[in-house]
Amino acid sequence: MKEYLKSEETAMLELLEKLVNVDSGSYNKQGVDEIVRILQQEFAELDFDTYVNEEKEFGNQLIVTHKEATDPTTLLVLHMDTVFGKGTAKERPFTIKEGIAYGPGVIDMKGSHVTTLFAVKALLNEHADALKSVKILFTSDEEIGAPAGRAVIEEHASGMKYALVMEPARTDGSLVSSRRGGGLYKMEVSGRAAHSGIEPEKGRSAIEELSHKVIKLHALSDHENGISVNVGLINGGSSVNTVAPKATGEIDIRITKMEQAEPLAKKIEEICATPDVDGTSIRLEGGITRPPMEKNTQTIELLDTIKEVGEEIGLPITDISTGGGSDASFTSAMGIATIDGLGPKGGNQHNEGEYLEIETLVERAELLAAVVKRLAK
Repeated sequence: MKEYLKSEETAMLELLEKLVNVDSGSYNKQGVDEIVRILQQEFAELDFDTYVNEEKEFGNQLIVTHKEATDPTTLLVLHMDTVFGKGTAKERPFTIKEGIAYGPGVIDMKGSHVTTLFAVKALLNEHADALKSVKILFTSDEEIGAPAGRAVIEEHASGMKYALVMEPARTDGSLVSSRRGGGLYKMEVSGRAAHSGIEPEKGRSAIEELSHKVIKLHALSDHENGISVNVGLINGGSSVNTVAPKATGEIDIRITKMEQAEPLAKKIEEICATPDVDGTSIRLEGGITRPPMEKNTQTIELLDTIKEVGEEIGLPITDISTGGGSDASFTSAMGIATIDGLGPKGGNQHNEGEYLEIETLVERAELLAAVVKRLAK
């Protein structure tokens, strides 16, 4: 398969350029749907079944299967959305310099679209039957927590033995075997306005109340056990000479084990239920949006299999834990053996320096094809 994939490197780069030069931010439905159209056409040309799951608010999702697939056991999960706004691709389109490809979404995760398609092509040439055991799901809203995509992922993951999530490999090539879970809360503080010079005693400062809450919430962090609470955004007040009648704070939480979720949520709710400043009140909304991806027994067994495959094709495999979230958390929480980070190598995700190491397109497509072949047995 390697020789075939090497011969297709130019075609890989041509497709990568086409994908990267389409703006497909999470809230850009038109752009995401254009990525769906491109990918659907590519797989249809291979005579695969393609189904578009229509969405009204976010981009559509694409499901791809072999025409003779009857009971797939492996789900490949990819997302098509990026964090970049409209116009970014025009400002800094796909470019190549000294073996490195640049552009918005090039590594997160349009490079994975390319390696997945060409892994399928490689298997069609030599081991087509292996593809009957695979379903491929392209989602549209991973970067914003999968508000629509989670239900679709869980629907198509039901009954699967394995989930291979095609987020990029770490910069050293490592796969991802565990991720922290997380969630978001928003607290809206109400106080009472008053002139800060004439009658400040009549006011009740929402900003003061918010400040008490920030200190208490941050004290919930337990970094040794993988729990973090961060009030990352605050806003409040109406003018500098007015006791603030309103204030808001947005809270990011991270957990390592699902068992940490309920106790942490209870503590956050307790803190926000009792005001420190008399006459103020708090409205709290939110919760866990992604469960943690835990390195459990079935995941370790799948990882060992992938490492064996890597040895066979001359690609040493290492794994790592990370604090960032991905759709892998959803399949892992369902008890499905899940490994993430099977995409190509690169870095600087979510910023203007985002890059992909071109030589890893071939090696990661080969790895994916070989893993799919092994799991099909």
